[in-house]
Amino acid sequence: GILSKQGKIIRPLLNFRKDELLEFAKVNHLQWEEDSSNISDKYSRNYFRNQVIPLVKKIFPKAEENLLDNIKRYADTELLYRQAIDHHKKKLLEQQGNEIHIPVLKLQQSQPLLTIIYEIIKGFNFTPAQTNEVAGLLNRESGKYVQSSSHRIIRNRKWLIIAPAATEEADTILIEEEDNFIQRPDFRLEFSTCDVKTFKPQTIKTTAQLDLHQIRFPLIFRKWKTGDYFYPLGMMKKKKLSRFFIDQKLSKTEKENVWVLESDKRIIWVIGYRIDERFKVRDKTVEIFQISRQNV
Repeated sequence: GILSKQGKIIRPLLNFRKDELLEFAKVNHLQWEEDSSNISDKYSRNYFRNQVIPLVKKIFPKAEENLLDNIKRYADTELLYRQAIDHHKKKLLEQQGNEIHIPVLKLQQSQPLLTIIYEIIKGFNFTPAQTNEVAGLLNRESGKYVQSSSHRIIRNRKWLIIAPAATEEADTILIEEEDNFIQRPDFRLEFSTCDVKTFKPQTIKTTAQLDLHQIRFPLIFRKWKTGDYFYPLGMMKKKKLSRFFIDQKLSKTEKENVWVLESDKRIIWVIGYRIDERFKVRDKTVEIFQISRQNV
């Protein structure tokens, strides 16, 4: 039934039966307004109240009292349910900026899985019908996602990331092959392709030119994190980004503002610093994928 307290709305008389309220009003000489719709059986709630319950009470005289007792029990059940859901959310959800990060392994071990998933995603405009799609991401590869009207849930390695769909707000963005750009508050990334015959090498740090054949879409645009590594252009050995930043003599603030582009779990460009050796343009390259960072 209706909750006695729901947000800012409080219904203090729900625990009383109608005959009790009418008797109280008469004894205390209180006037009340009777909604004319209450006597019409065309509304299902009135049909049950006026027709069904009186018939049930002929066989079960205490039916009305039992219903009221059950409502109280259901309210307690609701409270326990909310406490359990809050407990699962506390264990599973990690707030990072304006995103929610969820460890895949922990979520897989949570039961009942679909109920927990729905309680997590419903606040981001996902529908009950999308619950199974989100559960399916637990067994999908990086880059797969499910989208609502306002958010995306992205599978990225060992995590599910709930991120705003608007690229201006998100810290994790999926880039599909047909995308021409993504917009951030302070810069814009533009994407283009060209045939190797019209290729003009660029040496500026704000432009990356890569072998399109080596790239798998969707790309993931995100902030760098501890443990990230890549193969800096000109090197055959991998290097952790934390070590690379030391070599580049980056300040703490500069490190905090480093973004990367990732393809199939491999970083292809530390944006504004270095591309990955594995994705460079070679003699056998046929098509070039170019990325340009433009400050706004």
